[in-house]
Amino acid sequence: MSTRNTARTRRDRPAYRCAECGWTAVRWVGRCGECQAWGTVEEVGAASGSPTLRTAAAPVAARAAVPIAEVDPATTQAVSSGIGELDRVLGGGLVPGAVVLVAGEPGIGKSTLLLDAAARGAARGRRVLYVSGEESAGQVRLRAERIRALESSLYLAAETDLAQVLAHIDAIRPELLIVDSVQTVASDEVDGSAGNVSQVREVAAALIQAAKSRGMATLLVGHVTKDGSIAGPRVLEHLVDVVLSFEGERHSRLRLVRAVKNRYGPTDEVGCFEMGERGILGLPDPSGLFLSARDAAVPGTAVTVALEGRRPLVCEVQALLNATQAPSPRRTTSGVDYSRTAMILAVLERHAKVKTGKSDCYVSTVGGVRLGEPAADLALALAVAGSALDVAPRPHTIAIGEVGLAGDIRRVDGLPRRLREAARLGFRYALVPPAALEPDEIPRGLSLRPVDDIAAAVRAMNDAPALR
Repeated sequence: MSTRNTARTRRDRPAYRCAECGWTAVRWVGRCGECQAWGTVEEVGAASGSPTLRTAAAPVAARAAVPIAEVDPATTQAVSSGIGELDRVLGGGLVPGAVVLVAGEPGIGKSTLLLDAAARGAARGRRVLYVSGEESAGQVRLRAERIRALESSLYLAAETDLAQVLAHIDAIRPELLIVDSVQTVASDEVDGSAGNVSQVREVAAALIQAAKSRGMATLLVGHVTKDGSIAGPRVLEHLVDVVLSFEGERHSRLRLVRAVKNRYGPTDEVGCFEMGERGILGLPDPSGLFLSARDAAVPGTAVTVALEGRRPLVCEVQALLNATQAPSPRRTTSGVDYSRTAMILAVLERHAKVKTGKSDCYVSTVGGVRLGEPAADLALALAVAGSALDVAPRPHTIAIGEVGLAGDIRRVDGLPRRLREAARLGFRYALVPPAALEPDEIPRGLSLRPVDDIAAAVRAMNDAPALR
């Protein structure tokens, strides 16, 4: 076979690509060799020939490369969205040409938040295009009226065809584009229904190209699967500049926005919002949502300071133990990790002589907040011990520390920041792990009681705290 025929054979050979991570192969395999996902490798067309057999001339660069010091940083200057909590997560605001993917469960408030951001941008003189693929224009209009988001420079289009969306972009030339959602828009040039892997990839690529070429900030709404991951190909998360995760419980007013990926800012910031009848509002100081509205301490409660990103939040943990004759006592948790709670119960019974083996145990947080970090261990343990011993903690006391299997209380990150937040809210006493803190790191008016192990913490729960 001649060299020309060999080259033609290699060019005509089909190529296969993983829909999740973009890994390519020259033949079909059942399992991706990169992300190890099953059934995600699909045929995408003819593979390109070997580089050594190409005879076409190399293309000429349209724009010459420039020294990095001569690149104008003003092109990535963030513009405020008008929502302080959203700007906090984005790293200052929306960068022109940036593409942001906002993902979350259905009905959690994504559309409401982005419609509010669109109206605030329009109120500042920006041309904004809101494309709705899930609702009619009338439905979006009713929501906009409810949250007071009616602005003259906010344009609305109910479209599910990619060509029509691009035509609206050409006609309006918006500075901010919102597409709700990327899974509902389809292209006629790609086979399959809207939402499948090929359609999502094609739609996202076209919108990203339009955003980059026009310097148009773009917000895309993304669906999530039943396990909480973003629906569609994993390459979608690689293509966009920012990925935001919208979290919250349906029965709770609290909503949290986290940055999973951010090319323009940090990924350890969290935005707090409250869902109400008038829409979704930012909460610059959300700690009051996670505390009970009472002054006197009661048995089975304890207060701690959790860190959500770099933001300290004062939260209350409640526990209830009730004697039972059942051979397997019930363990129910809400807002705390079940396995972590089971470990705390075992440590209390073994090292602090707090009997929990013959009691049903119910543990919950106030306000629907989720405590996943180990710094909340000590508060959880004291809440359980207080309910078992019928002892209330000393008023205005917080507990911060990680509990080990040996009953020891370990140090946690960001202790000075947590103590400052507790002192700001009026707490006067703190049970903390043994830690070497500088005098200027201890807030004025806050007395610390270092505890070495869980037994000492239970004994100190209602004792007068030591001076600093």
